[in-house]
Amino acid sequence: MRARLRRWAALLQRDVHALWLAARDPRTPWYAKWLALAIAAYAVSPIDLIPDFIPLLGLLDDLLIVPIGLWIVLRMIPTQVLDEHRAAARSLPPMAANNKAAFVIALLWLGCTAALVLWWMD
Repeated sequence: MRARLRRWAALLQRDVHALWLAARDPRTPWYAKWLALAIAAYAVSPIDLIPDFIPLLGLLDDLLIVPIGLWIVLRMIPTQVLDEHRAAARSLPPMAANNKAAFVIALLWLGCTAALVLWWMD
């Protein structure tokens, strides 16, 4: 069971990396690019919709949102493009944590939150 979960996690990480690469490919449709970037950003984001310290629910969003989002966006990307980027993701080292990227993603979350609050207050 543990080996299956590790293999699934490795495939999930590879697909997130492949999505990141496919989102920058001109052969990928624009709507798939936006959704792929959103899913990849959420997957590596230090901020979750439900904080991880909340028992069960904190991990549930990571176990549902990322795989379901991946499943949806993987069907939007042409098979040939996805296969190329999966092969590239396998040959590259895993995406490392990047403090600058985490800071930018945190700023984006803050900006979205501020925009929603301003919209709600109008």
